[in-house]
Amino acid sequence: MQKHIPRHRFGQNFLIDTHYIDRIIDAIAPCEGDKLLEIGPGLGALTGKLIERADKLSAIEIDRDLAARLRARFPETLTVFEQDALRFDFASLDCGDWRIVGNLPYNISSPLLFRLANTATRLRDIHVMLQKEVVQRMEAQPSTPEYGRLSVMLQAKFRVSKLFSVPPGAFSPTPKVDSAVARLLPLAENAPDIGDETLFARIVVTAFTQRRKTLRNALSSLCQPKDFYVADIDAGARAENLSVADFARLARCLLARR
Repeated sequence: MQKHIPRHRFGQNFLIDTHYIDRIIDAIAPCEGDKLLEIGPGLGALTGKLIERADKLSAIEIDRDLAARLRARFPETLTVFEQDALRFDFASLDCGDWRIVGNLPYNISSPLLFRLANTATRLRDIHVMLQKEVVQRMEAQPSTPEYGRLSVMLQAKFRVSKLFSVPPGAFSPTPKVDSAVARLLPLAENAPDIGDETLFARIVVTAFTQRRKTLRNALSSLCQPKDFYVADIDAGARAENLSVADFARLARCLLARR
C-alpha cells in the first residue's frame, strides 16, 4: 500500500511509539461490548488495539484516503464516518455509555471539546491526547494563569485529569510541542446546576473575553449590580477568580430575574 503523506491542513501527526500506544490503551481499558468512538484514527495505531479488546469500533476520519485504508484493514469490525469531527452530530449517538477516544488534531481541539461537553449525558468517558498546554487549561483551577473559558465549560460537565505526558518524538512527523493524555469523566448527577446552558456559556465567554476587567465592567451588558449581590459574587473580582460553582450561581440568578 502506498505510503501516506501527512496532510498539514488536517493537523496530522501520527502516534508511532508503541510504548505510549500501549499506555493509552491500558488507560482506556476497553472491554468487549464497549461503545467506542475514535476521533481521528489516522493510520490506526490505536484502532487495531481497541478492536482487539472491544471487538468493534466506530471512528470519525476526515481524510478520505485514510478512511478507505481503515475500511480495507477492518472491513467487519470498523464503522467509519468520513467527515469533519467538528461537523459530526454527536447528539445523534444513541443514549448510553459511549466512550470517546482519540489523538485530537491540535488545531481543532478546543472547539471539539466544547462540542463534546454538550453531549456529556451520552458519554461514559473521554480519553484524548492533546497539546500539553491545552490539558493544563482543561484542568486548571481558579486564580491561576491557565484558568479560562475552557476550564469552566469542561469542569461544569466533567471531572478532568491529566494522565501522562507524551514527548514530540513519539509522533511522525514530529510536532513542535509536548502532548498529554487527559481523561474526562461526566459528572452526571454531581454536575452543578447551571440553569440555562446557553446563558451560562454566554456569561463565561463574555467574562473571559475581557478577563483583565472586573466582572462589574466585563459583564455590564448582562448583569445588574444587584445580580452580583444576590449571587454573592464580588463584582470587583475578575473572571479568573470565580469557580465553576460561582459561575453557575450567577447564571441561575440571571435566569431567575429574566
